[in-house]
Amino acid sequence: MFLKSIQIRNFKNFTERDWEFSPKINAFVGKNGVGKTNVLDAVHYLALSKSYLNYSDALNIQFDADFFTLEGLFERNYTEDVIFCAVQRNKAKVLKKNSKTYDRISDHIGQYPIVMISPYDLDLIKEGSDVRRKFIDNIISQSNKEYLNNLIRYNRVLTQRNTLLKYFFQNNTFDKVSLEIYDEELISLGNYIHLERQKWVQDFVPIFQEFYQILSQGNESVNIVYQSQLTENSFENLLRDNVLKDKAAQYTTQGIHKDDIELTIMNYPVKKFGSQGQQKSYLISLKLAQFEIIQRNLGITPILLLDDIFDKLDESRVEQLIKLVNEERFGQIFISDTHPERTEGIIRKINSDSKIFKL
Repeated sequence: MFLKSIQIRNFKNFTERDWEFSPKINAFVGKNGVGKTNVLDAVHYLALSKSYLNYSDALNIQFDADFFTLEGLFERNYTEDVIFCAVQRNKAKVLKKNSKTYDRISDHIGQYPIVMISPYDLDLIKEGSDVRRKFIDNIISQSNKEYLNNLIRYNRVLTQRNTLLKYFFQNNTFDKVSLEIYDEELISLGNYIHLERQKWVQDFVPIFQEFYQILSQGNESVNIVYQSQLTENSFENLLRDNVLKDKAAQYTTQGIHKDDIELTIMNYPVKKFGSQGQQKSYLISLKLAQFEIIQRNLGITPILLLDDIFDKLDESRVEQLIKLVNEERFGQIFISDTHPERTEGIIRKINSDSKIFKL
């Protein structure tokens, strides 16, 4: 599976640009601020129906424009699909496959799997648990429709329960029966999500550790530990025992929406004890493991986006990364870099069909 071409209109800094791609290596080079990352983000948008960088669709519309459109031609199993995405201010996003609008945008997820490695991934280490939960959910959702649908439903029910708790607080009232209606569905959905996340960790960690050992040449040990309130107690007991706390807080304090993963290096938090190079290797290994898991589960080779990842990596780690992406298990790759000479050298070492675009 690969992206043959893309047409961009009013997306971020691009008014109108078209590109045709190599099925293997595509590199965008140029100074900072010219839009290299934006091209990769447009590819991500077509694959997953959302930006990697901006939560709000409207933030991706070019300044002074009223809309943006993206159109990509994907080839998969010798058939071609046209994916079209349009976002207009104050209107719902439109996503089409071969001119047919999706009934649910979530139906698009997993058809064109993609993995992006970006400097913004540092948030996985530096920021709060919600970033790491999204990382887990993104991986599982691309290959498990039931998980995605249950997660969407869980978040909807959670919002409804929180709204009810807020109503109780503001009106100095309480209705246990009404709350238990939401609890019942929340428990069923949460238990399923918790189980799938446990399975994910068991499958993911050995692959992640293997990639890190390759990049670091076996110099450091790393681990990921799944942390959940449901590990020590049942979801049913957690909701029942904390109902007064929830009422006072006006939101649901217990559940899988509080899950996290602990990221360690040499048994210490990588956030505090990892060097810049170690943290970058850590993040790259996380994403390569994501790539491997999605490929195994879907039987489709994801597109790999490498956004400005060569800075802060020493020469030996760059060399190991090049060897990895040169293996047959990797398909189409997009690279952005501020150093054309470095990119050209990397592509020569990869020794594959390639195109270099200078912005």
